[in-house]
Amino acid sequence: MRLRILAGTIFLILGLAIYAAIAVAIAHFFLPEQTLIDISFYALAGIIWIWPAAWLTRWMSRAAPYHPPSGAPT
Repeated sequence: MRLRILAGTIFLILGLAIYAAIAVAIAHFFLPEQTLIDISFYALAGIIWIWPAAWLTRWMSRAAPYHPPSGAPT
């Protein structure tokens, strides 16, 4: 199940980078140039990504624990 953890980690890093790029594009093209609006938008965008990241982290942690081969010396 280490593959699940590796895939989840890669997906989390790439997904967060894509999410950040989309958030910046939305702020740049659609929001007026006001500091309070920018702060509010980035605070909300910074909180929203936590839910998918938490779901992905829970999915990754469901991987079976590592058990060494039975013939390995202890």
